[in-house]
Amino acid sequence: MHTTAQTIKKVFTTSIISATLLCSGLVSAHQDAEHQSQLEQAIAGEHRSEKNKARDEFRHPKETLAFFGFKPSMTVVEITPGGGWYTEILAPALKGKGKLYGAHYPDTGEDNYYSNSRKKLVEKLASDPVFSEVELTNFIPREESELAPAGTADLVLTFRNLHNWRDAGVEQAFKDAYKALKKGGVLGVVEHRLPKGVDAKVAMGYVSQEKTIAQAKAAGFTLAASSEINANPKDMAVYPKGVWTLPPVLRLGEQDKAKYIAIGESDRMTLKFVK
Repeated sequence: MHTTAQTIKKVFTTSIISATLLCSGLVSAHQDAEHQSQLEQAIAGEHRSEKNKARDEFRHPKETLAFFGFKPSMTVVEITPGGGWYTEILAPALKGKGKLYGAHYPDTGEDNYYSNSRKKLVEKLASDPVFSEVELTNFIPREESELAPAGTADLVLTFRNLHNWRDAGVEQAFKDAYKALKKGGVLGVVEHRLPKGVDAKVAMGYVSQEKTIAQAKAAGFTLAASSEINANPKDMAVYPKGVWTLPPVLRLGEQDKAKYIAIGESDRMTLKFVK
């Protein structure tokens, strides 16, 4: 039989455990709210142009980054930031607490797409103090690249780039990402998705989701989850100028412009891999 003292001790212990769990839950909820607030502020920031904010409707940055497990205290790598659409969000969201590496094409001094793209990115980063903590590294498709110091990144991201790198480039980029990530770190991929049964030769700029998953697994990753956050069932993928027929590029200009605007941006896979 339990004595009165034993009963009191049991009740007291249970109360302590319950209070500890409650406090832990409250702290976690507070941290999650704080993370969301910082990300929301970055997305709403005045440093972002109205033109770029207009793409949020199709690119869902808040939901996409939340899906990848983004936190403002993380070390994050963005592979080939391009014009810096996502950099405008990541840089202020990480500033002061985390770290952002922009792994971009190097400036070789030549007058070509890669060098000019790097120059434009450097100019953009110098244009606003919000980018002051971004560190650029070099990424060369199909060559081994140090995206960040090995084993230091929590999250490596690439948005709509795989179609530019082709198979060999994707395979090498995934290997580079694996090397940069900590154990348990995440590789987040968003890419124009090739519909099943459609030949890639007639759907320019679109990539097979199944092939992408296989390439990531070959680099050592495990597929943790996939999301339809960036799906677009209106996108049929076969257009005169490939994926660039759709917004925001609208490669055909005024020709059938209303039709392509009504379709919206491309249907995209959103994949979360873990090291």
